Amino acid sequence: MSSFVSVARQGDVAVITIDNPPVNALSFHVREPLMQALVSLRDDPSVAAIVIACAGRTFVAGADITEFGKPMQQPELRAIVAVLEAIAKPTVAAIHGTALGGGLELALGCHFRVADAGAKVGLPEVKLGLLPGGGGTVRLPRLVGPSKALAMIVSGTPVGAREAQAAGLVDAVVEGDLTANAVAFAAGKASAGAPAIPVRDRDARLREIDLAAFDAEAAELAKKARGLEAPLACAEAVRNAITLPFDEALAAERALFVKLVAGDQSRAQRHLFFAEREAAKVPGKDLQKRKIARVGIIGAGTMGGGIAMAFVNGGFPVTLLETSQEALQRGLATIDKNYAVSVSRGSLSEEARQARLALFSGTTDYADLAGCDLIVEAVFEEMSVKKEVFGKLDTVAKPGAILATNTSYLDINEIAASISRPQDVLGMHFFSPANVMKLLEIVRAEKTAPDALASVVDLARRIAKVPVIVGVCHGFVGNRMLSARGAEQEALLLEGATPAQVDKAFTDFGWPMGPFQMGDLAGLDIGWRNRKARGQTAVIADALCEQGRFGQKTGKGYYLYENGSRTPRPDLEVEALIRGKAAELGIAPRQIEAEEIIERTLYPMINEGARILEEGIAARASDIDTVWVNGYGFPIGKGGPMFFAGLAGAGKIVQRLDHWHERTGRPAFKVAPLLRRFAETGSWEAGAAT
Repeated sequence: MSSFVSVARQGDVAVITIDNPPVNALSFHVREPLMQALVSLRDDPSVAAIVIACAGRTFVAGADITEFGKPMQQPELRAIVAVLEAIAKPTVAAIHGTALGGGLELALGCHFRVADAGAKVGLPEVKLGLLPGGGGTVRLPRLVGPSKALAMIVSGTPVGAREAQAAGLVDAVVEGDLTANAVAFAAGKASAGAPAIPVRDRDARLREIDLAAFDAEAAELAKKARGLEAPLACAEAVRNAITLPFDEALAAERALFVKLVAGDQSRAQRHLFFAEREAAKVPGKDLQKRKIARVGIIGAGTMGGGIAMAFVNGGFPVTLLETSQEALQRGLATIDKNYAVSVSRGSLSEEARQARLALFSGTTDYADLAGCDLIVEAVFEEMSVKKEVFGKLDTVAKPGAILATNTSYLDINEIAASISRPQDVLGMHFFSPANVMKLLEIVRAEKTAPDALASVVDLARRIAKVPVIVGVCHGFVGNRMLSARGAEQEALLLEGATPAQVDKAFTDFGWPMGPFQMGDLAGLDIGWRNRKARGQTAVIADALCEQGRFGQKTGKGYYLYENGSRTPRPDLEVEALIRGKAAELGIAPRQIEAEEIIERTLYPMINEGARILEEGIAARASDIDTVWVNGYGFPIGKGGPMFFAGLAGAGKIVQRLDHWHERTGRPAFKVAPLLRRFAETGSWEAGAAT
């Protein structure tokens, strides 16, 4: 029928095959011939049953999200599903790979679903700030029950074929030739002669529900939404499936979808979806990648151990090096304990734990790193220490091995220049805990070879990280912008705000926690050491550290943590210290509102992002957004700092920065030329190319 949709016959069973690589998205050029095929086969008396299958590596993995927010070309998915479920002969979806979003909604339009054993199914629209718009919130509860549907739709997390079968979503799970099995299944249903009941007419699971219990589950999920609209809309839509007639619930779902797709939060989340994919693009993508089969990690402390776990979790054998057997055994014991916790929580099987532990080998001898294809050092953040490590690696690493530093701030060009193979050196800035956090800043030094860079970007995706390529400067992208924000945090305290007031302004904005609570969690001594190394000071933070108040690890920081608790409590001693330091500086306290707190912390950060673009440290504004959402907890519903500048109004931001610069004279408020241009043009593209 077209190059994207074809029809073949196997006896009296018709097989429709969708072929729209790479993920068989339901673009208009697929929907139109698919509708034609369904109508033709519906009216063909020689066809006893219909199977919908897909070519390539997956079933339909979703809608074409580039069409969202634009006038929809007909037929749309809802019309196709309506035709599909009205067909009197049995229809079967043959699912392999992933059936996600619109793909699963298409499958829900069929009478039956047959899945390959390795398939996954789900409705992940919530991750784009949306809800399923093709009937998913109304049909899925009829198969799996409202409670299971609520969990699947609000989380957006796919489930495996076996779990889907147990829940009632999939009718058969098969091994071997999926299409042949689906055809046999369809032929069996056709020959049985029993009427095929569409999903819309199955309401037994809805009648089983305790509505009060359902509302309690929805309320718990709402608490976790942190200001996001889509999870709440998803819960509302699933509730409508219980309480409203099918067509009314379907209409209500559509109204919610239309509202969300036009909103700022979904625009922001769709922006981030594409931003992650852009960030992973490397010039010269066809370069031959270096083979990376074994990884060496230097340092078995918190960061080194977490990095080692990240690689092992991705299936890579790791040689872990420490300076002494005692330090090595302590690091390996911590790794063992971390995996044991995962087993106790049910997120990892004991067999998987043992398999991962078997991939570690420990050593105190640099010579044992000779067989590694990539070596990452995670030692103390001091240039002399880093250079000493790289000097040793220069003598033992094999030719072509990639040598990476996990530095957060230091000049990687200086490190690379200290050895004989600067082309093999780059930065891999992991975020703590490294086995959990998604972001990986990949720092391109002046002489980093293009194939080394491309190899590490590819590797990052293989260990489930979000890679962003950045250039060399102090703090790279994330920590450089964090410094711009941090200076005002101290000033706000001295002028009259409390740590709790600042943190509340942040959490109300959408951050998972405020900067002072985050500082206590990370450890205040880390920033203290960095400031001392650079000859810098921070009046309040330094005073806290001088008193041994390093945060949660010492039970005291900006907050008090009693009896090992992780719950922060305001500490009158800290407030007295702040007021004392302010008095010494002649600063009279005043009332500071949340709006001012956000202006003085967020706007300088956006301003610094503009400078980063001007200097070519980041290639795209969206790369900066990817860094901040994945590494620092910037609210996803606001799309990252650079996207948020457009939402908030860049003209307003420039005006307020000018105001604060005139009032304080601080460099962080001096507006970057690119930010002024953005306010005029609405485009960040005037930034320098990387």
